[in-house]
Amino acid sequence: MRIPFTKMHGLGNDFVVLDARAEPLPPINGEIAAALADRHTGIGCDQLVLIEPSDMADIRMRIFNSDGGEVEACGNATRAVGLLVGGELTVETLGGLLAVRPDAAGIAVDMGVPRFEWDAIPLAYAMDTLAMPVGWDMLDAPVAVNVGNPHAVFFVDDLAAIPLGEIGPVIEHDPVFPQAVNVNVAQVLSRGAIRLRVWERGAGLTRACGTGACATAVAAMRRGLVDREVTVSLPGGDLVIGWGQDSAEAKGRITMTGPATISYTGAFDWGAYA
Repeated sequence: MRIPFTKMHGLGNDFVVLDARAEPLPPINGEIAAALADRHTGIGCDQLVLIEPSDMADIRMRIFNSDGGEVEACGNATRAVGLLVGGELTVETLGGLLAVRPDAAGIAVDMGVPRFEWDAIPLAYAMDTLAMPVGWDMLDAPVAVNVGNPHAVFFVDDLAAIPLGEIGPVIEHDPVFPQAVNVNVAQVLSRGAIRLRVWERGAGLTRACGTGACATAVAAMRRGLVDREVTVSLPGGDLVIGWGQDSAEAKGRITMTGPATISYTGAFDWGAYA
């Protein structure tokens, strides 16, 4: 069986997208997802993304990291799917319903309302999520936030001095995070600008992480470091994050705006991976 796919990326965070709306696919599990994501023997990607029919939204989106683990949310993947499907959409994910619309700067995604309660992150036990009383080598006192998936955000004076590739996996799998965690290291440049690097849970160092940008922006806003709209610069490019906490209309929801790109299309032999 030949399965068509679309290779896409959002700021270099890349995806293999399978569209199962018209024709259902054979069951996808973590082993198949990891095989397709392998950059040497598969197609290669940070995440495998499935588009499926939904009973509660226009479409359903499922996301598998390159290690095969299924995750709740991915902001860059949501923009990619928004570009591929087109128009204004509601998207069902494991992390909740998301609203997507075209924007002059690319694709805008309503990422929902962030959670800060310790058991909503989740953390292993109750503690302050605005400045967690924990630390790892050069990094300490992170902000914990759930934006559909869990994030720990560290603010530092010199982003380049942090060996994120070494310390990221240690923090990701620390027992204080029972479902593991995305590790964000950020440097605030001004009231409207943040530089960010992300160790993504289940994927490692990534050129861009949409939920990481959202989590980091909201964490900086909670600490009073930036204004309510900020540009987050990642190695792959920029995202604009707004948080309407003080707006009755926005009701505390996060908006993420940025580009998405179709790289190429192709097809693969299902039997080679199943």
